[in-house]
Amino acid sequence: MTALVHLVGGECTEIVLDNPPMNVVSRELTRQLRTALRAVAHDTRVRAVIVHGAGGRAFCAGSDIAEFRTLHGRVAEDKLLLERLVYRQLAALEVPTIAAIEGHALGGGLELALCCDFRIATRRSKLGMPELKLGVTPGSGGTQRLPRVIGQARAKEMILLGEPVDAAEALAIGLVTRVVDDGDAVDAARRMAETLAARGPVAMRVAKRLLALSTETSLEDGLAHELDGSEAVFATDDVLEGAKAFLDKRPPRFSGR
Repeated sequence: MTALVHLVGGECTEIVLDNPPMNVVSRELTRQLRTALRAVAHDTRVRAVIVHGAGGRAFCAGSDIAEFRTLHGRVAEDKLLLERLVYRQLAALEVPTIAAIEGHALGGGLELALCCDFRIATRRSKLGMPELKLGVTPGSGGTQRLPRVIGQARAKEMILLGEPVDAAEALAIGLVTRVVDDGDAVDAARRMAETLAARGPVAMRVAKRLLALSTETSLEDGLAHELDGSEAVFATDDVLEGAKAFLDKRPPRFSGR
């Protein structure tokens, strides 16, 4: 079996989509991504995750259109339910995640990138959801995650018109976090991952969970969850280490306890 997803383990783990030239999402790639994400979720060493595509031409150009004929009449059963599960695995990781978008992220590729906390694009990157041009709709989170990131009006423009945006516009509307020179997306993501990995891991998990809740709860409920989260964080040894390191004028050495 051809390996379509490679896992580079460590504190800053990398998940590499390797289905050249455009790293399209096939059913087999999705199954292998599920296995990789399970491994990441159970690896206590991991402090940050980078997702990127092999080859430098594209992060991911979307679904494998060659599979469409076999999906006629049963796309949910044979494709979308699995993608929903796997994309949710990525979105639910407790550690921060970064999509390093070298080249284009289109259709299912952008849907995958939207599951990450940060998206770093290059100046030549194009990001879009062209599904309606093919007579289909985004089915792996695009209609739900995109408006939560860029708002309803811009999401309607991107999805209903199906036209991609360039990196500058993506940055202006908040679709990407940073834009870097061509060829530098992965290195920029690695630098960001190292910064994230240096933060207190318990505080990072709590903060990420609270931020996710902010779009799903009322302000008062969110503030109550925030108080509970702060109580949990202040019960850790990391709080004492962080304060001591600040007073000692040295980098903290967080243990995650």
